[in-house]
Amino acid sequence: QVQLVESGGGLVQAGGSLSLSCVVSGRAFNMYNMAWFRQAPGKEREFVAALNRSGKNTYYADSVKARFTISKDNDKNTVYLQMNNLKPEDTAVYYCANDLAPSAYFSGRYYRDYEYHTWGQGTQVTVSS
Repeated sequence: QVQLVESGGGLVQAGGSLSLSCVVSGRAFNMYNMAWFRQAPGKEREFVAALNRSGKNTYYADSVKARFTISKDNDKNTVYLQMNNLKPEDTAVYYCANDLAPSAYFSGRYYRDYEYHTWGQGTQVTVSS
């Protein structure tokens, strides 16, 4: 099974920035739609950002729009989440996940966690006030 490994989490002050990385094993990275989700203690897993397999379409939760940017580097088999102007409400474990749906299908379903095939172990992001 493909493996996803997140890194880059840590403790930052409100207003600061972090860049998360997710390295995907195997040779099929270009076939994957990719997404970031997060889960805070006692809360449901929440969609954060996604991009389709071509990288031409990106999607963001309203809560992170204009602050977070999802991108990928096919040569490095890596998807990134650049997080700027972090808020305490962003504190959560952040997970990356992959999906093999056609783009037309994915465009209407990217926010559904059960659509994704494989998940990373997560990386903790803590934002202090």
